[in-house]
Amino acid sequence: MSTITEIFGSMVFNYTVMKERLPKDTYRELQETIRRGHRLDINVASIIANSMKDWAIEKGATHYTHWFQPMTGITAEKHDSFISPTADGNIIMEFSGKELIQGEPDASSFPSGGLRTTFEARGYTAWDPTSYAFIKDGVLCIPTAFCSYGGEALDKKTPLLRSMEAINRQALRILKLFGNDTVTNVKTTVGPEQEYFLIDRGMFEKRKDLIYTGRTLYGARPPKGQELEDHYFGFIKPRVAAFMKDLDQELWKLGILAKTEHNEAAPSQHELAPIFTTANISADHNQLTMETMQKVARRHNLVCLLHEKPFAGVNGSGKHNNWSLCTDTGVNLLEPGETPCENAQFLLFLCSVIKAVDEYQDLLRISIASASNDHRLGANEAPPAIVSIFLGTELNDILESIEKSTTYDAKAKEQLKVGVHVLPRFFKDTTDRNRTSPFAFTGNKFEFRMLGASASISDANTVLNTAVAQELKQFADTLEKADDFGKALNELIKKVIREHKRIIFNGNGYEQAWIEEAEKRGLLNLKSAPDCIPYLLKEKNIDLFESHRVLSKTEIHSRYEVMLESYCKMLNIEALTMIDMTRKDILPAVSAFSKELSETALLKKKINPENECGYEENLVKRISELSSAMYVKVGELESAMSEVKKITDAADSARFYRDTVFATMKWIRAYADELESMTDKKYWPYPSYGEILFSVM
Repeated sequence: MSTITEIFGSMVFNYTVMKERLPKDTYRELQETIRRGHRLDINVASIIANSMKDWAIEKGATHYTHWFQPMTGITAEKHDSFISPTADGNIIMEFSGKELIQGEPDASSFPSGGLRTTFEARGYTAWDPTSYAFIKDGVLCIPTAFCSYGGEALDKKTPLLRSMEAINRQALRILKLFGNDTVTNVKTTVGPEQEYFLIDRGMFEKRKDLIYTGRTLYGARPPKGQELEDHYFGFIKPRVAAFMKDLDQELWKLGILAKTEHNEAAPSQHELAPIFTTANISADHNQLTMETMQKVARRHNLVCLLHEKPFAGVNGSGKHNNWSLCTDTGVNLLEPGETPCENAQFLLFLCSVIKAVDEYQDLLRISIASASNDHRLGANEAPPAIVSIFLGTELNDILESIEKSTTYDAKAKEQLKVGVHVLPRFFKDTTDRNRTSPFAFTGNKFEFRMLGASASISDANTVLNTAVAQELKQFADTLEKADDFGKALNELIKKVIREHKRIIFNGNGYEQAWIEEAEKRGLLNLKSAPDCIPYLLKEKNIDLFESHRVLSKTEIHSRYEVMLESYCKMLNIEALTMIDMTRKDILPAVSAFSKELSETALLKKKINPENECGYEENLVKRISELSSAMYVKVGELESAMSEVKKITDAADSARFYRDTVFATMKWIRAYADELESMTDKKYWPYPSYGEILFSVM
């Protein structure tokens, strides 16, 4: 039986494999290309491609693919075999440097927000050598960026890579000011915690809503949900444990650092957390993790649900994005230090995040916006839609003492003057964790908790990287011109704290009082995707992305269109599914049950004319009222679906879906859920919540 160390990375063309298989000069040149971000020489690429092909064939691969991440939010791949014909009618196995570096999938069939039309089909994939190639299902997968014929980014990886370059440039400027010339690269590291539901496959296949939309459009609350809090961190059931063991094995083969697994709050809900790694690799790994979860679940006759809110009345699923900044010398720049200089540096990087989150709170909200995540944000399971930062009592008190130039009550009792006196050292676990905060400092990293379970983490990290890069740039511009660095640094940190402390909130984000307080502070409360997406086109946001060469104005507009289109399409599918389920299944079912009740009442009266039949008659009356009301609302929903087709503006269309279509759907669901609670089980056409949530043992 193979050990974990033997399994781990066995399907990855990583640096260990490269070092063994590549000529020393080729390996060195590849390393230098990655370190400096230069284009790879075609001759070097050919040597790497041949070695990669030989390794893949030895592992059983017959095909290769450029594995990329279009704006659908999932991954895409087109498989090509290694075979090439020979003159004598046989074949040889070939894979060239050109095939490694660049591919050409159809660009017109993916979301582009107007960047591509049907007759403009050419698109290119370009190898990202910083992310390892791997073998999946007998196919060599080469992580790539995806762009149009004109060079515009059509994917989520390209902006992320650009944002990583942006924050690296500005962070190096700051480190140089502190006399650190040994660091040559600063990277953002990410560890995304992934929540998900596991349900029985047989139950799933009986639910049209789960099949078509990923969530239940109908479902009466069962007698038991998560009230007893007995599932969270509880005993892992054998069937789930077998899935988790299988999942770990598959992820470890792909070099994914799957570390922690446990039951989450809701019945049938679970979580997997990896160890931190570089942001773009972490994004690749998270996409692979979601795909592998669904694939492994099917082996166990289960279905993995990644929708943010598959079941009403119990917790939905998020993805906590743990983000930090690390140097190539192994220093975490968000880790408090031992010396005055280290602490001044820590405070400056901390302030860059505080300022970034305050000034670009709209972009952070947009980065996690979707029709599915709208169901989750603001409920007692996820942060509110208002972006704020949690720092904890001690760090908050330290910043307050710096702002006011007062003494911080610690053992050393020094007056805090950044870069001159010692900042009292504090440990990363001296404050509690705030589960209600959207953006919490947890010792040496920030946990961005607003991401939805099904989302690509690339969007949020692209925004976060770029916004922090902008603040570091402003800091560097100021400090590089200063005659007295220490004084200028002290004044800069105090200014940032004073002007951006409104974004800091250490209390309960679920309370109504916070919503009122946030409004007084001038913080945005963008409750839905249609509310926040238009902010993407604000001049300050376009300037941010353009100035750091992360996204052009054209690319930003395309993403605006794609996000709105995706929102509308999702609600359109949900509405059509609801109409189909209502007309074909639910109304006929309750009608049949009502008929049985009526016939039973008539039979009872025939046997005994004095029999009042209160149960049957009252139930028939209530079922009739509800089914009639439901029938009327379904008609209204159908009319709304016709009306929305006449709207040409994407933002107006999204608002109509939210205010009219979705609002009508909520009424229909309310009627249906009450009908389910009073309809005989043998008539109700779908498995109940209780059956679904408690079926996996």
